[in-house]
Order: sequence, then C-alpha cells, then structure tokens
Amino acid sequence: MSANLVFTNGRFFTMDPARSFVSAVAIRGDRILATGSDSEILPLLAPGGEWIDLAGRGATPGLVDAHVHFQWFSLNLQRLDLFEVPTKAEAIRRVALATGELEEGKWLQGRGWSQDLWPDRAFPTAADLDAVSGQAPVFLNHKSGHAAWVNSRALRLAGITDSTPDPAGGAIQRDASGQPTGILFETAMDLVRTHIPPATQNEIITAMQQGQAYCWQAGLTGVHDFDGRDCFTALQTLHEIGELGLRVIKNIPVYRLEHALGVGLRSGFGDDWLRIGGVKIFADGALGPRTAHMIAPYEGEPQNRGIAVTDKEEMMALAGRASAHGLSVTVHAIGDRANHDVLDVVAAIRQEEADSGRMRLRHRIEHVQLLHPQDSGRLAALDIIASMQPTHATSDMDMADRYWGDRARLSYAWRTMLDTGAVLVFGSDSPIEAIDPLPGLYAAVTRSRKGSDPEQDSWYPEQRLTLEEAVHAFTRAAAYTAGREAHLGTITPGKLADITFYDRDLFAVDPAGLADTQIAATLIGGQFKYRTF
Repeated sequence: MSANLVFTNGRFFTMDPARSFVSAVAIRGDRILATGSDSEILPLLAPGGEWIDLAGRGATPGLVDAHVHFQWFSLNLQRLDLFEVPTKAEAIRRVALATGELEEGKWLQGRGWSQDLWPDRAFPTAADLDAVSGQAPVFLNHKSGHAAWVNSRALRLAGITDSTPDPAGGAIQRDASGQPTGILFETAMDLVRTHIPPATQNEIITAMQQGQAYCWQAGLTGVHDFDGRDCFTALQTLHEIGELGLRVIKNIPVYRLEHALGVGLRSGFGDDWLRIGGVKIFADGALGPRTAHMIAPYEGEPQNRGIAVTDKEEMMALAGRASAHGLSVTVHAIGDRANHDVLDVVAAIRQEEADSGRMRLRHRIEHVQLLHPQDSGRLAALDIIASMQPTHATSDMDMADRYWGDRARLSYAWRTMLDTGAVLVFGSDSPIEAIDPLPGLYAAVTRSRKGSDPEQDSWYPEQRLTLEEAVHAFTRAAAYTAGREAHLGTITPGKLADITFYDRDLFAVDPAGLADTQIAATLIGGQFKYRTF
C-alpha cells in the first residue's frame, strides 16, 4: 500500500514503547500507514502524494483536552473578558465600556474575574456594578465557574431579596443586615441565570465553529465536553453537515440522567467524531469561592467547610443507577471531603459491578484537587481515572496555601496519582483556564508559572512530572479514558492520523524553552486543520 502524505526529517514521539521516537511517518487516507526512518518511509509515497520535510520539528499524538465546557468556551469568545483582571477597578472599567455598547434590554454577560487576584481579596458587590451598568442586568461568572457577580437589576429581575432562602447546594452571600450582596454561590447562580435569554442553536453553532478553529491553532485534536443538551444538539448538527472537526466525547449532565436512560444511551455509543462518555455529577464547589467540601474548615474560617452540592446518599443513588445501565460516572470533586465521599461511592459501585458480573466501567473523578492522606492510593485501588488540570495548580497555588495551609502539599498531586498506579488524564476545564494545552504541559513539568524560575519557584516540586508523562496524560491516557485506545493515542500503524506538530523538538529543550514552544500544525484524520509550514 502507498501513502498520500509522508513526513520526514521530524522528531515524532510516538507513545509506542516499542519505538518511542521516529523521524518519518506515512499517512494513507485518515490512518497512519507506517512509521520509521526517512529511508524506510519516503519510498511509500504514492505518485502525486505530498512529501513534507519537517526540518527537525517535533510531533506527538494529537493532544486531547479531557475536560472542557465547549459551548461555554465558544460563547465566551464573544462575551466580556474579565479573565484574571488584576484589580476590581479594571473589571468595573471593562463593564462600563461594555454596557455603553450594549443594546437596550440586553444582558451583559462576562467571565473570568477572581477576587483572590485583587489586592484586598474581597468579594465585589452589586453596588460596584450599579455605578456603571445603568439599566442593563449584569451576570459575570467567577473564574472558577462556581460563583457569579450580579448587579441590583439582575437581583430584582430574579426576585432575590433578604427573605429569599438559600437553594439546596448553593448560597446567596449577604451583608451584615441580611441583604444580598450581589455574589451568588453554586446553585444560587441559577436563580438569576434562568432569567437570561439562552443562546439560540444558530448562535451556539456559529460560536462553536469559531471555537474549534481556536482549538486547532492550539494543537487540539479532540475534547471531552461537560456542557448540556444544547451543546450536544449543536455538536450533532455540526456532525450532520460535515463541519465537526474535533473528536468529541460528550458527557451527560446528571439532571439529564433519566432522559439518557429512557432512550438506552450507554458509554461509548457513537462514532469516530462524537461519542457518549459518562454522567457528570457535582460533589462540591470550588476553591476560589471556598465552596469545595472539606473534612476540616478552611484556614481562618472555622465555620466554613464548603458546600456538598450533591450529598453522599443521593450521589450513591444516581451513580448506581447510571452504572447499572452502562453509563460510567464522572464526578466533580475538589475538596478532600468531596473526594473521600466519591471514593466511597465508587467503591460501592465496584462491588455492585462484581456482584452482578457487569463490565467494569471507566469511572472518573474530575479535578481531584485535594486528597486526605488516607485516600491517596484509593483511585488506583478502585481503578478510577484521575482527570486533572495542570494549569489549575499554577493558577491556584497561592489560594491553596492560604485556604488549605499544610494540606496543600497533597493538592494537585499528579506524581502521587502516577506513583500509586492511577490513570492520569489532563485537560484545562476551559473556560475556567485557557484551553491551550501547551501551558498545561509546562505547568505539569515545572509546577511554576511562565516567566518564573522553573526550579526556584516550583510549587511542591516533588509532584512534578516528566515531559513524557505529561504528554501521555494529554494523549494516550485521553484515548484510554474514552475507550478509544485501539484507534487513538499513539502514532502507530493502523491508528487514526491525529498528530500535533510543534515548532521545535519538545524533548530537546529545557523547561524555559518549553514555555516558548508554538504549535506548528494540527492534523486530524490525515487532514490539516491548522498549518504554518
């Protein structure tokens, strides 16, 4: 058989233990035909095929983000950007500019602010927004996605007053007199969010077309998505019209569980482009708004142990029902109490699987940001996938030290996960963090922020990974997590031709050079989606 596309003079990290590095790869259609040396591969090129000299550039299996909110990410490309603004004043300045350009009657939506980055670290208020927002209702997502900052107009539209009770799994922040401040935690955000006109399907599809183009430029060939029904519908439409250009694992929000069971959906249903993943459950909140569920209180807050968004008994019922019908579970858990409870739940599910003779599903915990020392080996023992996001560590390190104190030494513990035998898969949690995977590789290898000294400023450096391990978490582990290891995750003959190319050999640079690496091309199914050479 001959190839229609041949690469030579490259540095391919294949993720194949039998031959980790090769200089040349042959592609036929959407599959990898052969790998080897230049002299072995070049003769395979068919007449009229394309031969590309990579001039020493590096390549890996296609990078996959194993935790994104793709609809949210895509729509946010068109919304007010408050990502990590350094001061409240700057956030308010941007709100003022945006409301000045807003059509009458429209909501102003934005995302990305974090009070922990501001000098006083105090939560903002509705009054701060009222001064610049006029009559426009405002809804601004916290960087974590687990809190929102709204103005008084939004509170009035939602009917939130001093007598409004906190919803189950959420909280309305109140001042000393009991009045709502304009900060809503967890499910309390829905009290306002339900009053915001939803994006239309056409708006979502258009945003996703822009979003996947961004992903290609970032080197991504696939994503595991955690948004809802509208996202799934838009992805199906893109697939139907031949414009879905990322391989998507679609996870199902738990509030849609009965609908999924009603039509008999099971994990793994789909094709090479769009497949069903697991059922997403929230065990707790997040570190930033201090709603992650903890065994012991937050430092300096003796009454605060966070929020159990789904209590243990309910989680057991939901997870058990999903698993019994062939749907794996993927549970958001950040605090050590939340992770402990999820581990107990999955332990019970594993017993049910064994007792009934059912197949062991690939259950996941999303984030796994803090484990109690007694739980550190339980993910491996229970065969649970640790789905983690390396840039969370470099973004959150100061907050983790401040709110978790000495407990932070076991937070974002990637090395612990691998050394105890757990499968570790990486993503971004975009738009909580930037979707670009290269900063994730850098964070995993250095545990430091770009621009700092990777050695001197490494946070708990004993948890660092090698570059090979970090790439594995974005490639081969992602394929395994999706049940697609026979088709994706390595550069080996017969697998789908999904390859990410870099402007240099990743394995020939020090960590500082890794921080400056750029994506040179993205190949998906043998087709260039992005190319600079």
